[in-house]
Amino acid sequence: MASAGSGMEEVRVSVLTPLKLVGLVCIFLALCLDLGAVLSPAWVTADHQYYLSLWESCRKPGNLDSWLCESTLHSDWQIATLALLLGGAAIILIAFLVGLISICVGSRRRFYRPVAVMLFAAVVLQVCSLVLYPIKFIETVSLKIYHEFNWGYGLAWGATIFSFGGAILYCLNPKNYEDYY
Repeated sequence: MASAGSGMEEVRVSVLTPLKLVGLVCIFLALCLDLGAVLSPAWVTADHQYYLSLWESCRKPGNLDSWLCESTLHSDWQIATLALLLGGAAIILIAFLVGLISICVGSRRRFYRPVAVMLFAAVVLQVCSLVLYPIKFIETVSLKIYHEFNWGYGLAWGATIFSFGGAILYCLNPKNYEDYY
């Protein structure tokens, strides 16, 4: 046993908690879901005659077998939705990279707060886009048939929820790993 005056110092090691690993997995899942949502052809569908994605709007006239498609990037609200969603996805990607780098670096704690802040910012952007989208869709698109928001829109909500979960997990910062568990 060393005495207090022997020059031995206590070395503090930053322990990677399971919470941060689960948080990193949440961020990765959010990234994957965002990618699926952005590439999805089905944000809104209507009776096998209409579908709307972030990129194009397609109709199938009743007597034709082919689809008539046009770009959605001429409408301000659709561009705003896409920009907000892509902005949130870019922030999530940066947060994932910072979280991944923090695993490799010895002093992890200084990375926890910036990752959480980035994820909360991404959640705000994505919630804005996901609230804007149905409001403006219902306001501007007049479909005479039953329509529903489909799996592409759901994937975007899933990404937002996983981002929020990751942000919460990165906010939890137990001072002492053994006492916490």
